[in-house]
Amino acid sequence: MTTPSQQHPELAEYGQCPLTAEEVQQHPEYPHVHWDLKPTASDKIDVAKGRGGPFKLAYELHGHGPRHVIWIMGLGGFMKTWQRQTKDFGHSEADKYTCLVFDNRGMGLSDKPLLRYTTSEMAKDVIELLDHVGWTEDRSVHVVGISMGGMIAQELGLLIPQRICSLNLVSTAPRIVRTLPFVENIRNRINLMWPKPLDEQIAKVKADCYSAEWLAKPDETEFEVQAFPTNGDRFAAGEISKRTSPGTFTRTGFMCQLYAAGFHHKSAEQIKALGDAVGRERILVLHGTKDQMINFIHAEMMLRELGGEEAGVTKMFKEGIGHVAPFEIRKEFNSCIADRVEKAEGMAKR
Repeated sequence: MTTPSQQHPELAEYGQCPLTAEEVQQHPEYPHVHWDLKPTASDKIDVAKGRGGPFKLAYELHGHGPRHVIWIMGLGGFMKTWQRQTKDFGHSEADKYTCLVFDNRGMGLSDKPLLRYTTSEMAKDVIELLDHVGWTEDRSVHVVGISMGGMIAQELGLLIPQRICSLNLVSTAPRIVRTLPFVENIRNRINLMWPKPLDEQIAKVKADCYSAEWLAKPDETEFEVQAFPTNGDRFAAGEISKRTSPGTFTRTGFMCQLYAAGFHHKSAEQIKALGDAVGRERILVLHGTKDQMINFIHAEMMLRELGGEEAGVTKMFKEGIGHVAPFEIRKEFNSCIADRVEKAEGMAKR
């Protein structure tokens, strides 16, 4: 059996030994890791009738402001993963923003049908959700999608470009290109499917998604009872809570989402068409240079195929951060999204 230090060799230089899963669950802050943020509305709606459904999609609205932001989560994530942004936009600035968060098919409180998921079909789920909440006007929706959520956001941009006011593509890719040797690539894909002890699961996700420097820093997030020792321990608490909540994180749902993300493919021509349809001045490409989940080469590819900064695309490439900018650079990330929303709102509705 491996020790926490062996599971996290990347933290050795910082002198940190992460809490075990058992220690995390015994921490006084663990019951409060998911904040009790009261939504202004919440429901489950039927989607995908005639497309393998109908099945239930769970959502929440937070805030009541005129600027409508939908936050689209990535592979294996659920709506509570956006809680920092839900709080900062939908509660602290509730008069300015209305935030729509939801669980993609296969995760959280939404249904987990066993069928072939694609990012285009998942985007159609989102369109039905937008229709349900009444966000149907031209240039009325600000889309923030991370990782697989960014892939879904690309599909939205091609399906309903006229409704999108800003399109914010975070830690995502137009298509996945192999950046590892073939055998290692296959091994990593198999490992995603292989059952592991909880400590090993968490260690793998940490290494893939976050920089070692951020993981080792003292817990930066506001707390109810007592801060966790490190950012990494707080992340582990959220992930453990999700993975141990009955029915929230299932093998079927994860594998179906993994299929959708792995087979997402938008050609250079389609990405150019995305820029043409939405408007390049409305698009942000944000990525960390130490992203181990979706390698930084994908951000460079996305930016280039959209036409680059010279064509009007906004670039935010952050040196040294990992896959999850909304956690690692929360204030800077939020400021960037708020700025993009502000600027896009000021553009003509064309």
